[in-house]
Amino acid sequence: MTENVPAVPDAADGAADSGRLIATRKGMFGARNGGDTSGYGGLVRRIELPGASARPFGGYFDVIADELEGALEEQGLPPEAITAYVVYRGQLTIHVPREHLVRVASTLRDDPALRFELCLGVTGVHFPEEAGRELHSVVGLLSITHNRRIRLETTAPDIDPHLPSLYDVYPTVDWHERETYDMFGIVYDGHPGLTRILMPDDWLGHPQRKDYPLGGIPVEFKGAQIPAPDQRRAYS
Repeated sequence: MTENVPAVPDAADGAADSGRLIATRKGMFGARNGGDTSGYGGLVRRIELPGASARPFGGYFDVIADELEGALEEQGLPPEAITAYVVYRGQLTIHVPREHLVRVASTLRDDPALRFELCLGVTGVHFPEEAGRELHSVVGLLSITHNRRIRLETTAPDIDPHLPSLYDVYPTVDWHERETYDMFGIVYDGHPGLTRILMPDDWLGHPQRKDYPLGGIPVEFKGAQIPAPDQRRAYS
């Protein structure tokens, strides 16, 4: 019998640490020198990540944590194989160091009490201000057996953007890891064919990184040339 997704506490309900402020951004698109090209120069946004949540998490999240920790202990993995549980906006994210990612994912897939058989996708996030862990890789998992959803998150620094591929655990990550590599530059070691999937093979850089230049290719429209966004106009 499957389980209904329960209501679970949110990070805002006091079940989590205060979070980490990693940056304060002003204006749109990160515009710096040359003036704000968007007209939103007064916009200020705090970039704050939710902190680790404290037990009890609520719903089936406690069951997942207990079963996973027990299974990893049986395999001889240290407690550091899981660095944090974060419950935020009704989702459970398990933070895992890259050296333990494959073992944790295999356990989530194979353990009868967990059975996360399906990987829903892989995506990347870039926080250039978070020194030493600028690149985040996020993996969504679904247990068809138990009707449960979680996410795995692991990080790598810009200077060493390598993470282990989950292809041998979930072959469906093939194209997802290629896209994350293409857009963010995360190198998935062990992937059978890690090549660009959206951009041309000779493209320089990774377009979805936060420090990627805003400029673009001028667009021709009815004989007129429309310049790249960062070259259109500035506001004082």
